[in-house]
Amino acid sequence: MEQNELYTKPFIGDLFPELKVQTTLGELVLPTGFQGHWYVLFSHPGDFTPVCTTEFVAFQKMMPEFMKLNTYLIGLSVEQVYSHIKWIEWIKQNLNVEITFPIIADSLGKIASRLGMIHPTIGTKTVRSVFIVDSTGKIRLILTYPDNVGRNIHEIIRAVKALQIADANKAGTPANWPENELVGERLIMPPPNTIQDANKRMEQSKEGQIQCYDWWFCSK
Repeated sequence: MEQNELYTKPFIGDLFPELKVQTTLGELVLPTGFQGHWYVLFSHPGDFTPVCTTEFVAFQKMMPEFMKLNTYLIGLSVEQVYSHIKWIEWIKQNLNVEITFPIIADSLGKIASRLGMIHPTIGTKTVRSVFIVDSTGKIRLILTYPDNVGRNIHEIIRAVKALQIADANKAGTPANWPENELVGERLIMPPPNTIQDANKRMEQSKEGQIQCYDWWFCSK
């Protein structure tokens, strides 16, 4: 049984499992309700907790940046919708920030368990999981943080940008993109598969069409 549960948890490249969820903004169906859009689904250990509160404020303030990337935000924790609503009210009244993205109520933990957001040895609270899902409903990135470390929202935005730009250019992004120490904001070309393609890469490099350290390490 335990092995089957592990096997059914989604991984990068899988389609996000279809789920009907109740949120602070009403019922949603994932991922079909966001067809044509990207979304970031993130779980938090609990409402009315300091680290989670800082994260929600940060996500909300960065929401315009996500929207520029055609990306929506969705929160989740193993609590009832009433708790979510009260917490949202508290944030608005005390921190002057209105949370406008939906928060999934998962009081029985079924959704969190399905997505692998509950660590089997640390109780029933959700860890800080992040799922980045593309416009076709495919999971493109999964991050997991412990409950005592808040997420870097700028990094999540960078990851969405990197995924979208890599897709559009059929290339990869280097470490610390767009400020890589070796190639700057340039994109990494996939390695050639034949000798002919390798030789062509070196010719393109000599002509200044691309930049190469070697035939297997080129950027554009």
